[in-house]
Amino acid sequence: MAEAHAHGGGSPVPVLLSFSVFSRPSAVPAGSGYEVLIQKFLAIYGAQIDMHRKFLMQVFSEEWGQYIDLPKGFTIAEKCKLRLVPLQTDITTLGNISPATTAFFCCDMQERFRPAIKYFGDIISVGQRLLQGARILGIPVIVSEQYPKGLGSTVQEMDLTGAKMVFPKTKFSMVLPDVEASLAEIQGVRSIVLFGVETHVCIQQTALDLIGRGFEVHIVADATSSRSMMDRMFALERLARTGIIITTSEAVLLQLVADKEHPKFKEVQNIIKASAPESGLLSKV
Repeated sequence: MAEAHAHGGGSPVPVLLSFSVFSRPSAVPAGSGYEVLIQKFLAIYGAQIDMHRKFLMQVFSEEWGQYIDLPKGFTIAEKCKLRLVPLQTDITTLGNISPATTAFFCCDMQERFRPAIKYFGDIISVGQRLLQGARILGIPVIVSEQYPKGLGSTVQEMDLTGAKMVFPKTKFSMVLPDVEASLAEIQGVRSIVLFGVETHVCIQQTALDLIGRGFEVHIVADATSSRSMMDRMFALERLARTGIIITTSEAVLLQLVADKEHPKFKEVQNIIKASAPESGLLSKV
C-alpha cells in the first residue's frame, strides 16, 4: 500500500483510478497527494462527476483486503488502487456567508486592462465598494496582479489599505502556494468572495481551483468583466453550473451584515445608498 512520505514530484507511479462502475489505469508522479489525485480523477471522469455532491477518496489496503479512507497526509509511494466514492446525500449550496468565515479575492484590477475590459470603470467602482465593505467588517483581502512588470499595478482608484496580501503572478489562477499559506493563517475561512478580471480566464480558473480545495465561492457579477461580453457571460453560466454562487455586490454586503442591528450596518448602508452600476450585465451590447 502507498504510504505518506515527503513530496518529491518523482518518476511516474502506476495507479488504478476507479469511479462508479469505471476503472482506468493511469500514472502520477511519486509524492503526489490529494490535490494531484483529485485533478487526475476530474481529468478522467469529469463528465460523470456531479460537482454538487461531496466525495471521499479511498485507497485499497492489502492489510485489510478492502478500500479505506485516504489517510491524512497521504502521498503516492508505489503502485496502488484508488477510488472516488460519492456520499449518499446531495449537498445543497446555501451560500450563507459571515465576516468571520469569509475572505475577499481581488483579481488583477490593473491599469493596462483599463482600455481593453468592457465596463472597466463600472467594475472599478463596484470593486471599491467591496474593498470598503471589507475594511469596515474586518474581512481579509487578498489581491493579485498579473505580471505587473508589464501590465502595471492595481488601479489607483482601488484602495488596498489593510489588504492581507498583494502579490504578483504569471499563473492565471490566484491559487498559488503563498496564497494557500496565507489562507491557512486565517482561522475558519470557508467562503471566498471573488471579483476582478478577466471573468473567463483568471476569475474562472481561480474559482475552479478554490472549489476543488473545498471553499464555497461567490463571484460578484457586477465587479467582474472580460474584453468580450460573450466570454464573460458564458463563463458566468458555466461557473454557476458547477455550484459556484453568482451574486452582486449589494447582495454580498447586506448578507455579511445580515441584521439592521449590526453595529456596522449604517456604515455599510452608506456604501450602497446609491445603486451600483449595472456593469453591462443588463446590456445587449
